[in-house]
Amino acid sequence: MYTNTFCGYCMAAKRFLEQREIEFEEIDIQSDKTLREEMIERAEGRYTVPQIFIDDRGIGGYTELRALDSSGELDKLLLGSQDRSNRARVSTRKAQR
Repeated sequence: MYTNTFCGYCMAAKRFLEQREIEFEEIDIQSDKTLREEMIERAEGRYTVPQIFIDDRGIGGYTELRALDSSGELDKLLLGSQDRSNRARVSTRKAQR
């Protein structure tokens, strides 16, 4: 999940994922232009944060995350992720740091 330091929606998304006990990786783009550009590319031009990905599929931000949860689609996406990796995980990118 791409975030920045002073983003209320980022904090809400992290809190929601923690409450649901969903593992996630946070990538703070606040002061790293390269990471910001990477996020925009992966998010197909979207530049707001958070940008959340499940198995490299961009789902959008906090509002979209909650909409997926309300519709039951979030669990389906996470179960698909779990089937592929044995763990439900909100992924961001392949580790290259």
